[in-house]
Amino acid sequence: MNSSSLKSPLYLKLAQIIMGLLAFFYILYIGQSIIIPFLLATIVGILLNPMVNFLSARGLNRIIAILLSILAGTIVIGGVLFFIGSQLVMFSDSFPQFKEKFDGFAQDAINWISQTFNLSKPKIQELIENAKNEGFKNGAMVVTKTLGAMGSVFTLAVLLPVYIFLILFYKPLLLEFIAMLFQDVKKNLVEEVLYETKTLIQSYLIGLLIETVIVAALISVGLLVLGIEYAILMGIIAAIMNLIPYIGNLIAMVFPITMALTTKEPSYAIWVIVLFSVVQFVDNNLIVPKIVASKVKVNALISIIVVLIGGALWGVAGMFLSIPLVAILKVIFDRIEELKPFGFLIGDNQPRVGKVIFSFKGMNKKNKEK
Repeated sequence: MNSSSLKSPLYLKLAQIIMGLLAFFYILYIGQSIIIPFLLATIVGILLNPMVNFLSARGLNRIIAILLSILAGTIVIGGVLFFIGSQLVMFSDSFPQFKEKFDGFAQDAINWISQTFNLSKPKIQELIENAKNEGFKNGAMVVTKTLGAMGSVFTLAVLLPVYIFLILFYKPLLLEFIAMLFQDVKKNLVEEVLYETKTLIQSYLIGLLIETVIVAALISVGLLVLGIEYAILMGIIAAIMNLIPYIGNLIAMVFPITMALTTKEPSYAIWVIVLFSVVQFVDNNLIVPKIVASKVKVNALISIIVVLIGGALWGVAGMFLSIPLVAILKVIFDRIEELKPFGFLIGDNQPRVGKVIFSFKGMNKKNKEK
């Protein structure tokens, strides 16, 4: 019996691949409470590793160096969260006035809709009341999900520093374990992959931080010029939401537009949209290509797909993690001969339009001759 007779048919291979992918994504979904904190801790640990090495090289005990690095990162994040929280408290104090202005705007909108579309005001009010009642029916579910999300965030805040400390402390052990798994030629390959992955994550995260600061500054200054209240708060929130590719910017516009409609003339809402569009254009064409995308070569099509998949699997955390994880996969694919086509598919090295890959014209000519 020759080896060709033992080969599986194509449909069986495809079925195995599909079943394997389904099992893989199912494991990612049910194990998200364990996987997400570990991945976040690994990425943050890689980012903090240079600081740990710097402090250790100055004669500081490694445990103290790790603790000081985690403390520095916590102070930075805590400072940003404290500022956002203080701004939200100020906003809550002025919420009654905001609600009064919003109700006035809503009444003006009802009058405009009634006059423009020839609808009676009672009918419009009935539609609004039905929407409110439907919202109240789902209120308990929303509160439950919110409390569950808050519990998950609290658990993550407790686990993340522990995971980061353990990953940084046991880094030599983990690297030695990987070295023992791969010997000879493969060891060199794994060494290259690990080095490129570490460099990619560090440069990518630093690029994201720079991008976030620039976007927050641009939007905050623009909103301040327009005279929109809580401009700095909305600028910071918009910059954080902008970390979710292609989707976050649209979500971030809702709050400033609502604030402009309720506290200013309706034309200011258009200026807010123009501001966000200009900042998005600058971000996509200047900031990202020069600072972020130069580190992570993932094309826009794959980026959108993986962000949507990440959101479906892990929510907001999946959207944030999707791009760096795919970038790591590209590093691995580019190093393995059999997987290089997938690395090429993920990347942004677009072949020139005139390059002949498949001779479709020749096939068309053959079909005409038949």
